[in-house]
Amino acid sequence: MFCHCVLTVSKYLNGQNTILLSNSPIFPQKTMTRSIFATFFIGSIFILIFNVVSAVFAAETLTLATDGKTDYVIVLPANATPLEQTAAKELKQHLNAVTGADFVIVAESEVDAAKPQIVVGNSKRVKELLPEIDVAKIPYDGIVIKSIGNNLVLLGHPQRGTLYAVNTLLEDVVGVRWWTSTESFIPKKPTLEIPAQNIEYAPKLIYREAFYRDAFDGVFATRMKCNGNMVRTTPEYGGHHRFQYFVHSFFPLIPPDKYFAEHPDWYSEIKGQRKHDHAQLCLTNDAMCKELTKNALESLRKNPDAKFISISQNDRHGYCECKNCTAIAEEEGGQAGVLIRFVNKVAEAIEKEFPDVWVETLAYQYTRKPPKIVKPRKNVVIRLCTIECSFIQPLGAGEQNKSLREDIEGWSKIADNLFAWDYVTNFSAYMLPHPNLRVLAPNIRFFTDHHTIGLFEQGDAHCTAGDFVRMRNWVISHLLWNPACDENTLFDEFLNGYYGTDVAPILKEYWNLLLDHAEKSGVYLGIYRNSTADWLDFETLNKAVALMNRALETTKDETIKNRLRREKIPIDLVVLKEYYALHRKAKLTGTLFTGLSNPRDIVDDFFARCKEFNVTYHKEPWSEDKFELFEQNLRQKLKFDPITVQPPDFCKDLPKKSWYDVQSFEFNTSKLGEWVFVVDDAKASNGQAVKMPGNHFEWATSYNFDDLLLDLQSPQTPTTEPPKYRLYASVRCDAKTTEGIAMTLGVYDYKEKKGIVSKSVPVSEISGTEYHWIDMGSIALKPGFNFWFAPPKRPDEVDAVYIDRIVVVRE
Repeated sequence: MFCHCVLTVSKYLNGQNTILLSNSPIFPQKTMTRSIFATFFIGSIFILIFNVVSAVFAAETLTLATDGKTDYVIVLPANATPLEQTAAKELKQHLNAVTGADFVIVAESEVDAAKPQIVVGNSKRVKELLPEIDVAKIPYDGIVIKSIGNNLVLLGHPQRGTLYAVNTLLEDVVGVRWWTSTESFIPKKPTLEIPAQNIEYAPKLIYREAFYRDAFDGVFATRMKCNGNMVRTTPEYGGHHRFQYFVHSFFPLIPPDKYFAEHPDWYSEIKGQRKHDHAQLCLTNDAMCKELTKNALESLRKNPDAKFISISQNDRHGYCECKNCTAIAEEEGGQAGVLIRFVNKVAEAIEKEFPDVWVETLAYQYTRKPPKIVKPRKNVVIRLCTIECSFIQPLGAGEQNKSLREDIEGWSKIADNLFAWDYVTNFSAYMLPHPNLRVLAPNIRFFTDHHTIGLFEQGDAHCTAGDFVRMRNWVISHLLWNPACDENTLFDEFLNGYYGTDVAPILKEYWNLLLDHAEKSGVYLGIYRNSTADWLDFETLNKAVALMNRALETTKDETIKNRLRREKIPIDLVVLKEYYALHRKAKLTGTLFTGLSNPRDIVDDFFARCKEFNVTYHKEPWSEDKFELFEQNLRQKLKFDPITVQPPDFCKDLPKKSWYDVQSFEFNTSKLGEWVFVVDDAKASNGQAVKMPGNHFEWATSYNFDDLLLDLQSPQTPTTEPPKYRLYASVRCDAKTTEGIAMTLGVYDYKEKKGIVSKSVPVSEISGTEYHWIDMGSIALKPGFNFWFAPPKRPDEVDAVYIDRIVVVRE
């Protein structure tokens, strides 16, 4: 039984007008304290009933402007806060732009009560018009939009709710769209009529952050209703949540260079030794706990605006194995129990001085499984991370993410407040297509259905031309504000509004093509991927490139054309990375592939666009593989024409379509310039080889066998058996000895995570300037198989190993 009805007029909720019912005529109790947040989220019930607004409420209309003129004034409280003043200015600016009228801002003491008013903020006028609304009880970031007669009230929580109310009216009712921080749509309506308003809403998520570069702009973040730690929102726009130590804070709080020498027992005991390298803290050490608590309290005193403090493990393993820590871990069924008991002690001390501060810790890697006994204190927030997950299946369904799903469900049974660190990009290659769009909304809903009060959606914040990052930011931000929004409607809205109605259907077809194929492939879509080969095949890639070309040809608008030139960068990068494989496939099958012109022309155009759109990062910025090196490497690989070099003797009598060679410039390399070097070598088949110094044993050079490359015809009689391929590698080494191992090489199945075959090659077999063939035998190759090479880590005996090429023969 509901005694109060709240109307939202959002077009996004499943594409219909929506009525939102609350179980109380007054908002639940609200202050800035975390305990009241918990009271609200536990005690508030929202039910969505999909219907037509006019079926419930009378079809009243407010005419805010007529033929470019208005009788309305914008009314502010006598002592308006900076946030309320900003809200009024934003409202005036946009209504003026929409109607051409001049909406004057006046103080409530100066306005004629009979004049039609848009009342912004908490004023005496609000109390007269809405005596039933207790502003002190509006939940955090909550909004009120109500019409009373011909007056309109825009009100909210003091922190930023009133500005959110203004932005909600402008976007959902007036039709303004802020696509990015610099690109928007302002409708032109000299006569502006809006339906009667009756909206009360508060978001489930008190912390909302979409981690994209454009999202850092404070004004745009406020318009997207994001309030996370990284945004640059100034106080007059409501500010934002501030963390003291955002994450991985153990060593910032107890730095080893300060404490380890005198207190080694404060750090992890690993295999009987106290360590701080690749280690954690000893969480059962009372003296360390006391010192950490003291340091945490001091940091909060210096940063009074912080409402979260992270007391969380370092970003590595190395937990303490001492007798006390191990005993608790055994009792609790895992390391999370040791962590939570420790964090609870710190949180209890923090609460005494800072009752409004949340104490955040991680359920991450070795602490992800919830404990059996201990429960987090009421001021502790558990932050779970999706780093190991696949993002082709929703977290709440499917076998790929069963383990994390069970952990989140387990934590939600013992913790009232969860916080999620979710990953929505490919950190190894920001600019490759990442087909996770269909899980974005289900994952956000899964979190909010399990006591999540804060959500950090980590996108590619360092890249300006990632995979449709503007669309992703816009859609994710709206879902964070209201997870009930229909994501398909949101995507359609952005595609039509930002790229134009003539192009939108083509882009939708492009995305459906990629998403459908990725889902059918069964790929485990992790967040560190250097290739699309295991889900994007030749035919699908060909269609995708053709669709993006058609989109560019369709629009006549230069602004939209430039947006499309930027959005085409990801699919063009696939073509560049797979250029020789695509050329080989096209030649073997007689298929025309879209866009296979001179590779040097393609790469020149690609990096010209990267420069035009200010791309400076292609992956996480702390990687040693900087953008300049990425460009150098890709240009080096594409400087050769796709010709077939002289075949080896064992292939001379075979049909041309039964074998192929893989040149060194097609290899995948790690830490180019440190572990791997591309060098000129007159003895190599094309004059160039990959060189790896003998001072490491990393699989730093590899080649991925995928279904783009396995379309060779059998020289034998066709059979129904799975095809097998014989693999050969052309290698040599520089060595000071003739004994021992020169290198190892093998084939590894990354899908099944197991080795298929490996060999250790003696120095005596490959030493010298001439290349030698290593026969790896007959293998039933499958997508996901990688041919890897590693030097021996014998720098005193082996100077370097060289790989010229790989030859694949279908048997």
